[in-house]
Amino acid sequence: MQEKKIVKIEKEIGGRTLTLEAGRVAKRSDGAVLVQYEETIVLVTVVISSTTQEERDFVPLVVDYRERAYAAGKIPGGFFKREGRPSDGEILASRLIDRSIRPLLPKELRNEVQIIATVLSASESSQPPALAIIGASGALSISGFPYIQPIGAVRVGMLKGEFTINPTDSQLRESELDLVVTGTKEGIMMVEGEARKVEGEVILEAFEVAHLHIKEIIQVQEKFISQAETQKKEFPLCKIEEKIKKEIEEHAKDKIESIEGDWTKERKDSYLDKIHEEVLAKFLPAFPDEERDFLVILEELKKEKMRQLIIGESKRWDVRRLDEIRPISCEVGILPRVHGSGLFTRGGTQSLVVATLGTSADEQRINGLQREEISKRFMFHYNFPPFSTGETRFLRGPGRREIGHGFLAERALLPILPPEETFPYTIRLVSDILESNGSSSMASVCAGSLCLMDAGVPISEPIAGIGIGLIKEGDKTVILTDIQGLEDRLGDMDFKVAGTRTGITALQLDIKISGVSLEILKEALEEAKRARNFILEEMEKTIKNPRDQLSRHAPHITILSIPQDKIGNIIGPGGKVIKGIIKETGAEVEIDDVESKVTISSPDRESMKKAVVMVKQIIQDPKVGEVYLGKVKKVTDFGAFVEILPGREGLVHVSELSDQFVKNVSDVIKVGDEISVRLIDIDELGRLNLSKKKV
Repeated sequence: MQEKKIVKIEKEIGGRTLTLEAGRVAKRSDGAVLVQYEETIVLVTVVISSTTQEERDFVPLVVDYRERAYAAGKIPGGFFKREGRPSDGEILASRLIDRSIRPLLPKELRNEVQIIATVLSASESSQPPALAIIGASGALSISGFPYIQPIGAVRVGMLKGEFTINPTDSQLRESELDLVVTGTKEGIMMVEGEARKVEGEVILEAFEVAHLHIKEIIQVQEKFISQAETQKKEFPLCKIEEKIKKEIEEHAKDKIESIEGDWTKERKDSYLDKIHEEVLAKFLPAFPDEERDFLVILEELKKEKMRQLIIGESKRWDVRRLDEIRPISCEVGILPRVHGSGLFTRGGTQSLVVATLGTSADEQRINGLQREEISKRFMFHYNFPPFSTGETRFLRGPGRREIGHGFLAERALLPILPPEETFPYTIRLVSDILESNGSSSMASVCAGSLCLMDAGVPISEPIAGIGIGLIKEGDKTVILTDIQGLEDRLGDMDFKVAGTRTGITALQLDIKISGVSLEILKEALEEAKRARNFILEEMEKTIKNPRDQLSRHAPHITILSIPQDKIGNIIGPGGKVIKGIIKETGAEVEIDDVESKVTISSPDRESMKKAVVMVKQIIQDPKVGEVYLGKVKKVTDFGAFVEILPGREGLVHVSELSDQFVKNVSDVIKVGDEISVRLIDIDELGRLNLSKKKV
């Protein structure tokens, strides 16, 4: 194998050094780049299959992002002690790379492209996913792949009103903003992020700052690519035979162009179905193996007509105005046995979100590259069953899209949740999409807000989400509000924005063109705010504030702060005391010896109260002179041992049992008896001396 030239380029980005290197490792791949930012190193490789898979009707791009445990000096957990299936975090990072690269690839490409990003070294001061996007761009560019232009990516935070580029882990914990932004020289291409109720103007400023650094990164890549050994390769595009295209267009184009903007969506779709049947009947006998091409040609003609109606007549496929939101309906409390439920319907998209409240034992533990294990007390899971689009397919575990949509909704709702100190519950929301025709993730956010209020979770304010689209033809651009599935598929942008009346909490941007300008994004954010406020008004007609009480089916939780030196008393020898409390009350008792807290939970309020009383009795110190109702635990010749507080026993000497002479203790008292006793003394060894006769 011929040795490749080693190329290494360095540039300061955001106050730290970014390094791109090629030619030293993974030389059997078509392109391999080591990206380093401080002590974080990501290896990104690209391999492009030489085989054209013409039977596929999509671009076969496969992206895998993997974090090696050794990168953070850790050994994986579990029995096998090695990395297994990708974590949710790795899947989300893979999606970031995919969404950044896919729009740049020609839709006719049928050669499989595999991008693998492997984190080799990870420090807390650098975030690997943004580096992986840069590496993917660089690796594709030096692979000889002819259909790519360099892109850059940065992470943007905001501390005390100042933007921070590629913030550290500790900075992100305090940041008002967390955005991953990808772009070309021309504009922004992809955004994924969250914010703590930040205004749209601030988001726009963050985009501007991000794009300045993105252009710097692209300059670094261009210098890097020019020095690398790159030999352009030929990858034929699977284009439709010109003869077939011409004949079908001659038959169908004029008919499709005759569709009028005032026709209803149903009439338009029915008319297109009729044209589709005509095309099959006329051309399938002559071209029996090209039915898929027929669909592609008709879809392209439909796309042209849809865009022409929007640009030329300001009329959408479903006859809505450009800024019109589909009809909305909201319901809560529709499932009697669950802890909370919300049903949100917007046009042909419907989300059912159900809440379940649990204790700290139900928190999700995440053990990634970070130094300490992370516990999540809020989870949002998104399900997209096939019946929601009238289709059939096998039911499997959640796919990448479902994980991504659930994470977006989770980020959107997180800023409105109460702190753990005032609401010590673990919260799980599940969104089942029952109908889907665009923006199902934003419908999930709306249904999630309704559900939280129905569950009695004291959120700070309601939240809503909206999908904003774009049609761009030459210099003409049109913003679309509340895009449906067709406008998402055939349009140029899908910009999801979620937030409250006071600001944005989450956003996600994907485009199908080579970047959008800040002017377009400004208009989209302004329209998203107007739409968001309208949706909130509709939601508040159903429920405006959280319910005063939790569901009777939800667990009751109390957290007690206890002195550190009392933890042992609650546990008891071999766990005897805590097991006794659980057995007697039926409540769950969890001890956090780090925070010196005891969490008591039970489905039944009375059992919880009983457990609270027992714990409080344990941690209180017995007082001389106080009278206690105790239980006889043991009878001896010289007296009886009585438990006056959980885990605290004292001796009632035979002489203190009665004013009369007691010959046999067992004649006066038996094990299990409840008696009132007075604490008369605590000796130097801490032993309790009790008296029955002095009560």
